[in-house]
Amino acid sequence: MDNVFDFKTVDISEDGESLVILDQTLLPGEMKYLHLNTEESIWEAIYKLRVRGAPAIGAAAAYGIYVASGRFKHQDAGEFIKEVKRIRAYLETSRPTAVNLFWALDRMERAAVSAAGKCSGKEGCVEIIRAEMRREAELIHEEDVETCRKIGENCLRLLRPGMGILTHCNAGALATTGIGTALAPVYEGLRLGYDFRIFADETRPLLQGARLTAWELSRAGADVTLICDNMASCVMKSGKIQAVITGADRIAANGDTANKIGTSGIAVLAKEYGIPMYINAPLSTVDLTCGSGEDIKIEERSGEEIYKMWYEKPVSPEGIKTFNPAFDVTDSRYISAIITEKGIAEPPFEQSIKKLFE
Repeated sequence: MDNVFDFKTVDISEDGESLVILDQTLLPGEMKYLHLNTEESIWEAIYKLRVRGAPAIGAAAAYGIYVASGRFKHQDAGEFIKEVKRIRAYLETSRPTAVNLFWALDRMERAAVSAAGKCSGKEGCVEIIRAEMRREAELIHEEDVETCRKIGENCLRLLRPGMGILTHCNAGALATTGIGTALAPVYEGLRLGYDFRIFADETRPLLQGARLTAWELSRAGADVTLICDNMASCVMKSGKIQAVITGADRIAANGDTANKIGTSGIAVLAKEYGIPMYINAPLSTVDLTCGSGEDIKIEERSGEEIYKMWYEKPVSPEGIKTFNPAFDVTDSRYISAIITEKGIAEPPFEQSIKKLFE
């Protein structure tokens, strides 16, 4: 199913010197790939949402720390590890909510430290460490592709052909290095002839649903209908929706889930209308150190995204006070199931999520 896409979200250049990303801020109007090789440019790409979606951010960070570390020319292994730790700390400040960013950078640092411990004092130790870092980054990439496929297969067990599915934000191929998380069962269903009807929320203020989900689904030949965010209740009430599927940026141990702003409202509506609410995410998005949604730090972004960014002229008075949280938290009581590559967790989530890690 992966070959349905004529683009790659995240990759590494053939010479291994650059992180290559599809600049999602230019979609759907222009497909442009950026070659990034400095920590500053990689940080900017993550912060500015040129690459976005928790799994894609993780893969980009993994390749990014490897690429950026190559600019450190000293051959002392101890000094190199200090540089890796410094770059990690810097890249972690780009997006505070998406746990995959921290998870991937932690894996990369551990791989570097482990390699350093094995080759310390040997000639060419830094090259050995960097080779191990590249292998780890490539492994994160490969695992994400397989994880997406398994999430799609697992979620498809809960769906029926011909269903109407509402999704919010973008958790498809553009948000991962595979077929997506929330959209993975859609692509699996497309392959099997399930004839799903997808309703994509526009997802204000950054319009990931309008710009990205609608773009990639239509390119793949899926039946997709774009709606405004505030049409969700109307569409649910009309009987057009039989399931809501979204991704996640961080899942707490009790099942509370942080996702793109607007997700919690959709979950409340789905509960009211008796529609199942499914969260599709890799197990790496589950943060067992986070007890509940109250412990999740929510990123706040510039108010210009609300009234200025996507308009030729500002639609509100210059200097207007704004509040622009990038995410909200859906309480676990509104979630019907959390679907991962390891299986499906159902309420009570405190027990079912733990079992997925066994």
